[in-house]
Amino acid sequence: MSHDSLLARIIPVLAGVPGVAAIVLGGSRARGTAHEASDTDLGLYYRNSAALDIDRLRAAVTGLVDDPAAVHVTPVGEWGPWIVGGAWLRIGGRKVDLLYRSIEEVADVIDACRSGEISMHYQPGHPHGFCSAIWTGEVALCRALHDPDGLVAALKAKTAPYPHALRDALIRRFQWEVLFSIENAELAVPRGDSTHIAGCAYRALGCIAQLLFARNGQYLINEKGALAQAANLPVTVRGLAGRVAEVWRQIGAAEHGAAMQTLRELERDVREICTSGLGEEP
Repeated sequence: MSHDSLLARIIPVLAGVPGVAAIVLGGSRARGTAHEASDTDLGLYYRNSAALDIDRLRAAVTGLVDDPAAVHVTPVGEWGPWIVGGAWLRIGGRKVDLLYRSIEEVADVIDACRSGEISMHYQPGHPHGFCSAIWTGEVALCRALHDPDGLVAALKAKTAPYPHALRDALIRRFQWEVLFSIENAELAVPRGDSTHIAGCAYRALGCIAQLLFARNGQYLINEKGALAQAANLPVTVRGLAGRVAEVWRQIGAAEHGAAMQTLRELERDVREICTSGLGEEP
C-alpha cells in the first residue's frame, strides 16, 4: 500500500470520530525527509470543550489495523501532559502513530513562545527533555489533512516567521548549560565515571543542537538526528558531524580529557555564533 493510499484509507475514518477537530501529518513525512520505512505520525487535535471519544476512536482504529487484538488506544493524558496520549498502530504493513493535542493548550504555548516564554520538562522518550517550543514547531512543520474549521491553519499562521523572541529565549536558556554540562563532566573524569561523563556530554550536545536550530530560526521538534541536521544548517560550526563523532569515539575509548577538550572547542565556536546573532532577526 502506498503512503497516499494509506492516508486516503485512514483519514476519513479518524475524521468521523467525535471530538476529532483536525488531523495533521507530522514528522519526516510532513517535512519531506521520510524514507520508505518511516513511520506515519498523525496528530489528532481536539477542543477542550468537546473531548475525544476514546471508545469510538478505539473502535475506528480496530477496523483499520492489521492485528485488532494488538490495539491499545490511550485515554487523554496517559502519556503525560506533553506527549498526552495516542496509539501505536500497524496498518497495511506500515507503522502509524497517533498523538493527541488540545487546540487551546497548543495555542497558549504558541502565544508564550512568541513572547519568548519557554519551559523544559522531563519526558520518557526525550532524553534531552521536552521543550515547550516543540508544540510550536509541530504546528509550523505539519501538513493539515483534515481541518474543516481552519483551526490548524490559524495556529500555523502564528508560527511564521520564526519568532525573534523565541530565538533569543532558546539561546538564553541553553547557551550557559553547554559549558555547565562540560564542567560537571570534568568533575567526574578523575573518578572515571563514564556513565556520568557520557550523560553530561549528551546534555551539552543536546543544548548545542537547540542553539544552532534557534540561531538559524528553525524549529527543533525532536532531538533524534538533530545534530546531523544542524551540521547542514546555513549558520553552523565547521565540521560539526565529525567533531561530535570524535567526542563519542573519545568517550568510548576512555579518553575523557580529550573528549572534554573537543567539547570545549565546540562550545566556544557555538557561543561565538550565537553571541554574534543575539538580538538580530533570525
